[in-house]
Amino acid sequence: MDSEIWTEKYRPSNFEGIVGQQEIVKRVQNLTNSMNIPHLLFAGPAGTGKSSMALVIVKSLFGDNWKENYLELNASDTRGIEVVRQEVKSFARTKSLGNAPFKVIFLDEADALTKEAQQALRRTMENYTTTCRFVMSCNYSSKIIDPIQSRCAIFRFKLIEKKEMEKIIRRITERENLEIEEDVIDILYEASEGDARKVTNLLQATASISPKITLELISTVVASAKPSDVKIVLEYALSGDFLNSRKKLLDIMLKESISGHDLIKSIQKEIWKLNIEPELKVRLTEKTGEIEFRLVEGSDEFIQLEALLASFVLAGRGKV
Repeated sequence: MDSEIWTEKYRPSNFEGIVGQQEIVKRVQNLTNSMNIPHLLFAGPAGTGKSSMALVIVKSLFGDNWKENYLELNASDTRGIEVVRQEVKSFARTKSLGNAPFKVIFLDEADALTKEAQQALRRTMENYTTTCRFVMSCNYSSKIIDPIQSRCAIFRFKLIEKKEMEKIIRRITERENLEIEEDVIDILYEASEGDARKVTNLLQATASISPKITLELISTVVASAKPSDVKIVLEYALSGDFLNSRKKLLDIMLKESISGHDLIKSIQKEIWKLNIEPELKVRLTEKTGEIEFRLVEGSDEFIQLEALLASFVLAGRGKV
């Protein structure tokens, strides 16, 4: 088995290879064929094809000269105003090689740029329109300032559906001569959460152990809490037994090596299977969302999950 990273090996090289975004592919391909794309903003979850789309665009525009006409920056690594002023400007002010009259700058995770850097970027976009086009990707378009949004054609990428994900899984397993049990495809899709990059990484991690991908094998690679374990945690909490609920939660996190983010997702799913009033399910789901937001912002995982269990204890006593 080769040592190449599969996410790069199986990255789409043309518009036909991008799955799950048919409408966007059609519109972007038409723009690219006209050799005159506007600034583009790709918004949507990770692993849905935003970066791949940017690469396909430049390869279609420039052919063999694409590397000389393409600059890729990750805004989460280079958040500051200086990067926008220096790297982007020095690249944007030189003429392109080839047929297209402009170069392309791809700014990945543009929603990580500070507001000041976005203002500087807006001015750069205005100054170098004749020689440069910007393609930006972000998870949340709401974090991009309005003056930049108004200068871009915005395309919203969606999570990849199961039938499309199955095509990706089958293509990779065939090319790599892997055997895969039918039930495993469902587990892989659940674990990927509509993220093609994640499913490709899971396949490579599993294939490095054995060419036969079974349910037992995939469970060693996919870190997820068993629904029955999560249910026990929540039932302890709802019955008012905070200490046992906390102990069981700690067991799951340490023994199964499951992150707080993954546990939150499992808890959210289990809430709707609990034998409690629908209105209470709604309130607990809202509380779960609040805790997840705190985790994303960098709060301590275990403290936040303890706080969530405390909410379940209070809910069991009718105080939430």
